[in-house]
Amino acid sequence: MAYLDNVAVFVRVVELGNLSAAGRDMRISPAVASNRIKELEKHLGVRLFNRTTRQLMPTEQGRVFYEGARKVLEAVSDAEAAVSALSGQPRGTIRVTAPLGLGRRMIASGIPEFRNRYPDIEVRLRLSDHEVDILKEGIDVAFRLGLLEDSSLRMRGILDCERVLVASPTYLDKRGEPATPEELLAHDCLMLRYPGAREHFWTLQTGAGPRKLDVRGPYDSDDGDVLTGWALAGHGVILKPRFEVEPFIRDRRLQVILPGTPPAPVQLAAVFPHRQYQDTKLRLLLDFMADRCQRMIRDILSGR
Repeated sequence: MAYLDNVAVFVRVVELGNLSAAGRDMRISPAVASNRIKELEKHLGVRLFNRTTRQLMPTEQGRVFYEGARKVLEAVSDAEAAVSALSGQPRGTIRVTAPLGLGRRMIASGIPEFRNRYPDIEVRLRLSDHEVDILKEGIDVAFRLGLLEDSSLRMRGILDCERVLVASPTYLDKRGEPATPEELLAHDCLMLRYPGAREHFWTLQTGAGPRKLDVRGPYDSDDGDVLTGWALAGHGVILKPRFEVEPFIRDRRLQVILPGTPPAPVQLAAVFPHRQYQDTKLRLLLDFMADRCQRMIRDILSGR
């Protein structure tokens, strides 16, 4: 197992780009991770990485070994999943990612209950409003609010989610309420933006079809909850899934604008690599979280 552990560390270093990140992911120190890489290099008789001050880049030999090593680890994982399914005792680790707001409110809060049901399954959760490359970073499942565009992934739809444009009454008293989509162009629109973000426009549904608007604003952030806080403080208009802002709409801290031309809805879905579909522990997590998210969102929207 020591050799396999060394191989697993090597694969995570390649995927995450440095020893510290790989060590955190595997719950070992950078020093231990470094020693395992050295042991592997000694065993293979080649250098696997070119080392810089900030990053480890695989050598040509390292890239070749990575492709084979990844397949070996996937085969071991698949074999373990098959044995778990036959034994009726699912075990192992699931790496999960989700957007910050959704992840905090619905995914993270459900993990202790899931672990109580399946104590031999470990869940490692990473929250980010950035879109994580789950294949590159070795993620088992990503919960997303959006559209699946990567055909190399499988998708399990969970719920279609209405989206709304909202602003605080204070902001609307000061700037006026837009009566048409075009009037949004003169407003402070608070955008979710980060390197690689896809939604640089707001698309509204009109009688003439989708209307794409190149909106602008004084602030943007890579954290959706920050945008909500700015909107509540009267700094502009935000576009959000309704369930995320429904409590603020209900207590009149935020007001829906342009209800006749709303943003296109978005799908809450789980995406995962094709090979993971037969993994019992992943299916258990998907069933649990899909049911939980559906119930919680419906309760929020109904005011329960």
